[in-house]
Amino acid sequence: MPRIPKKFVIQKRKDSDTFLLTLTVASGMPRSVCSFWKRKSFIHFPDELAMYRRPKNKTIAEHGADALIDFLRKETAPEISTDKITADEWIKKFLSVETSPRAARLISENRPYSPKTIRGYNSIYKNHLAGDPFLKIKMADIEQPDVLALLNRIANHDIYDSRCPDRKEKTADRKTAGTRAFETVFSFVRMTFNEYQTMAPRWVNPFLSIKKPKPAEGAGRDPLTEKEIALLFMPGILKTTLERAVCAAMFWAGLRRGEIWGLKPENLDWQTPKINIEFAWKDYDSKDRILDDPKHHKKRQAPFPEVLQQAIRDLWEENGKHEFVFTRKDGSQPTGNWISENMKIWLQAAGIKTEGRNISPHSSRHSLASLLEEKGVPLRYIQDLLGHSDLKTTKGYLHTAQGSINNIAKEINAVTEDVKESAN
Repeated sequence: MPRIPKKFVIQKRKDSDTFLLTLTVASGMPRSVCSFWKRKSFIHFPDELAMYRRPKNKTIAEHGADALIDFLRKETAPEISTDKITADEWIKKFLSVETSPRAARLISENRPYSPKTIRGYNSIYKNHLAGDPFLKIKMADIEQPDVLALLNRIANHDIYDSRCPDRKEKTADRKTAGTRAFETVFSFVRMTFNEYQTMAPRWVNPFLSIKKPKPAEGAGRDPLTEKEIALLFMPGILKTTLERAVCAAMFWAGLRRGEIWGLKPENLDWQTPKINIEFAWKDYDSKDRILDDPKHHKKRQAPFPEVLQQAIRDLWEENGKHEFVFTRKDGSQPTGNWISENMKIWLQAAGIKTEGRNISPHSSRHSLASLLEEKGVPLRYIQDLLGHSDLKTTKGYLHTAQGSINNIAKEINAVTEDVKESAN
């Protein structure tokens, strides 16, 4: 009697009491999902199955494996007839979490799409792809000349003023070629083709021999100088403890807006000290906002300098300690544009000139990076601190950056204290 193929294989590690899970094709999962769940620790189970992350014995581990398969089946997009589907039918599947072939794999990796990502894909389709003859071609029949012709047509699209919803006002007769918009469209279409290749391994992906466009020169944010940061923290500029704490988190820890509002008291390590960036609000200013992993799903450690520690103590003393670190007295948090609107007020009150400069809340991260670079902190660590690369070198340089930030902050505090004494 033939053996019934196993849906999964569970192995116990020799060096610990933990288990490793391997899903097989007999589970009914796509090969890409099975490839991810190959000798994978149960700790990687999605949040919905967190109760199975630390099985105490093999029986519990088997129950967990069955639960994972059931979960993935519900989340996985239906099977697709890859030889008949058109480019339009295939690309449209990526415009919704429910139908996206890629969403199922990301969910299995506990990295679900955010609503903002899906809205971005829909915008790309609507503004650059809808109605193009390329979409009528069957995916199995698409060759490199077809893709190059599509890219050429996209490159020659007019650029419209983003503030004009009916897309009637062009921006200085510019074309999409050489812009970040073209890079974004290219990356999106290539991503959908790469996913198709996982479904049809023998298919020749026409993007394999097409080079990614060179990054377009964008209008980068301008950093503030050390002197300007000192002006920003002068007495009377930041009116409330919440303003001072948020501004300190921006300029001394390099936190993004979603990371600031998503920071919880348990993420603060007062002993090391450091900040563990584990959560961030996605679409903070939307009714669909969700508390999820940080940007690019990269959890990281950030400095927790003395000036920020004191600012948070002052905030909690006045407003109390709540679920999130940065809150009002009633535990609520400001609206999405609170930082942007206050940033303009702070800069004006501090007398910082903004003419001809692109200064925004994100400039705080560029300012911190510039200051650390001037103090000799390695560029690789600065990238890690800002969440732009992997975390392999973070621990090694955390104290170096922390010390540099403390020294800079002390110098600025000394200036502000002198101003206070002079005022008295």
